[in-house]
Amino acid sequence: MTNPRSDRVKAVRSLSRRSVRSRAGEFLAEGPQAVREAVNHRPDLVRDVYVTAEAAARHPAIVQNALDRDLWVHEVSPEVLAAMVDSQAPQGIAAVCSTLDVTLEAAMAALVGPTDLRPAALVCVLTNVRDPGNAGTVIRGADAAGADLVIVSDSSVDVYNPKVVRSTAGSLWHLPICVGEPVPAILAALRSAGVRLLAADGSGASLLPDVDLTSSHAWVMGNEAWGLPADLREACDEVVQVPIYGRAESLNLAMAATVCLYASAQALHAAH
Repeated sequence: MTNPRSDRVKAVRSLSRRSVRSRAGEFLAEGPQAVREAVNHRPDLVRDVYVTAEAAARHPAIVQNALDRDLWVHEVSPEVLAAMVDSQAPQGIAAVCSTLDVTLEAAMAALVGPTDLRPAALVCVLTNVRDPGNAGTVIRGADAAGADLVIVSDSSVDVYNPKVVRSTAGSLWHLPICVGEPVPAILAALRSAGVRLLAADGSGASLLPDVDLTSSHAWVMGNEAWGLPADLREACDEVVQVPIYGRAESLNLAMAATVCLYASAQALHAAH
């Protein structure tokens, strides 16, 4: 493909808009890391792979894995690839994928179902997270910490935003993600499933090292700028702050979330 003005190129580029992604049920994964993880972990969701000749030579394993899985692989010119993606520095490969989120009902069933072999669940809830880089980094941190589920509320950034997808570094395909639910419904569902709600907030009366993290629990994370509102903190079982031992005023959302998730991972592994 060499024509950057073709209808196919325009259709792929249109996936940069949330309304189009929502209507089509598709999004664009850009870069070798994202495409590799999509092909390796969820090839059933990969619709088309687009790659330049140079990128194919640099990443032959990705291309071969896609072909081995009978996926459509299209060689495109650098100009076409640049017209498809929203990145300022295209990396030569992208894939159109179907959305992969799970419903809240299915997510809760997986946490408490009879086939769940894990004795305690770890969940991360993003309530009003608007920054794409933060959202993607939290998903990546949740994956690294072995979380069972990430829930992104309807008031948060779209997880299929290209910047979110890039920031997850492939973790988007590694764990269940539930999107689009209002915060009250999320908290009610988790509580019904027997999951403790821990609000992560700088005003917390409890310090992270002192909190019992050995039973099923969910970290409820707030907005980057204003944190969690009072009513949401009150809806949780405990409000926890990450202690700051130096002179930094605070931690940003992604850093705080990663610290909390790793504390949970250590406690759960030690207990079970």
